[in-house]
Amino acid sequence: MLGWASAAAVNPGDAGATKQPRKEIPMSIDKSEIARMTEEHGGTWGINHTRRLLQLVAAIGTGLTYNSEAVWIAAHLHDWGAYAPWAQKGVDHTLRSGQVAEEFLTERGCPQDLKALVLECIALHHTAGSDRSLEATLMRDADALDFLGVVGVLRDFSKNPRDLRLAYQQVRKRREKVPAMLHLERAKAIGAERLQQMDDLLRQFEAESFGCF
Repeated sequence: MLGWASAAAVNPGDAGATKQPRKEIPMSIDKSEIARMTEEHGGTWGINHTRRLLQLVAAIGTGLTYNSEAVWIAAHLHDWGAYAPWAQKGVDHTLRSGQVAEEFLTERGCPQDLKALVLECIALHHTAGSDRSLEATLMRDADALDFLGVVGVLRDFSKNPRDLRLAYQQVRKRREKVPAMLHLERAKAIGAERLQQMDDLLRQFEAESFGCF
């Protein structure tokens, strides 16, 4: 626990009346702290995934009105549950990330509406469907797109550097599953381009390896 912040305040409109102190929890969300913790615990893998998500959100969210603050925070916190020291064996990283994020944001006095939006983005970032806020849709579509294209292929191969067959199979599974998760039209258009890139790259890999992988 990092501790709750609190302060006493008075109502400036009560001139001439007895001023009663009231407890407040000022918000103290430091973006540099969040970015630092994401990189510290997620490494270059985690922080660069986050940076790509934000670039993708900007691309697919062009012309749309959404809470960019909520998306920025969620993009950084959405995988914290997979990182030490927060990961728990047998607990899905999405669920654990939500638990960690809720505690982190509550301790910093994050407004309830902003916190709820961030937690929704985290909870649904691997879930298909359209029954959600625009912010959660942007987050999910961006996360899905990061599994597609050349970057998506290389992500899976980097996880399995000594088992090319397993990496290849993982890419094929994602290539079949992930596109159905995309909802926004711009995300679908980018997704279509990335699918073609994946197909071209996999065909080249199959040819150059002579199927020996």
